[in-house]
Amino acid sequence: MIIGLVTAVAASACYGTGSVLQAVGSRKSARREAAAAPGTGTTQHGGPSLSSTAKAAVTWEFMVGTVLDFVGFALGALAARMLPLFLSQTVISANLIVTALLSIKLLGIRLNRKEWLSIGVVCSALVLLATAAGHEGNGDAARSTHWWLLIISVVLMGGGWIAVHFLGSRAAILAGLLSGLGFGAIGVGVRILDGIDPFDLGALIADPALYAILIAGGVGMYLHTVALQIGSVNGATAALVVGETVLPGIIGVLWLGDTSREGFAWMAVLGFLLAVAGAVAVAWFGEPDAHAATPAQTPEPEPTAIS
Repeated sequence: MIIGLVTAVAASACYGTGSVLQAVGSRKSARREAAAAPGTGTTQHGGPSLSSTAKAAVTWEFMVGTVLDFVGFALGALAARMLPLFLSQTVISANLIVTALLSIKLLGIRLNRKEWLSIGVVCSALVLLATAAGHEGNGDAARSTHWWLLIISVVLMGGGWIAVHFLGSRAAILAGLLSGLGFGAIGVGVRILDGIDPFDLGALIADPALYAILIAGGVGMYLHTVALQIGSVNGATAALVVGETVLPGIIGVLWLGDTSREGFAWMAVLGFLLAVAGAVAVAWFGEPDAHAATPAQTPEPEPTAIS
């Protein structure tokens, strides 16, 4: 249990730091593109174009953030096999706290009292969950569950891409939520994946859950990038927290055998609900982004013509 918690906390730190660095890279790229050719980085619906997202992805801040995301993914996958999903996913989702704190330093964002209170609620919920968590299930699931996970991942990620394309700048929270669902699908997929213990390459390649993980991870990363480009970094991350926490936690309890400590089920439910409510509150109070712009975010003044 302790090793699993430490692993989940490390994954959370990687994800939180990665999100802020990706936001820094995305915004730097957007400013450069706007200065070079105004209007070319967005679609007709106001969202970032694929080329704009690709340019953001090659900034050094974004690349370092992506490396941290991959490290976080590996640590999170390990934690998902060592802890109940409602605990591992919620602890990993505490990257919201890391994101909020780092965004103050790196993005110049000022958090208001309601946002700080909401973050405090999330912290309290994590303490309750850690106290109430029992044993994780064995991960055994019917083969149909593997296929359903793949189908749902394809539908959600495809729907997310379409929504971002047509909603444009209004899709920040939705993109964050769907990216969270994608990362949540990764947690479920890792738990039920065949061919891991003992290792069997043939069983691994034949498992639909593997392809659900790849699709959810790839498209989820794209949707997360878009959410950071067009919305509040804290709001987008909070929406991601809800997506990657709620469904995996419920699935873990109902179908994968995750349990709480005897007599502590009420605490687990309370902690889970508080974690989700706190994350929703951060998204609600942080979106649209009403924070003052930093000098780095403020457009350079136009030069004054000299008569």
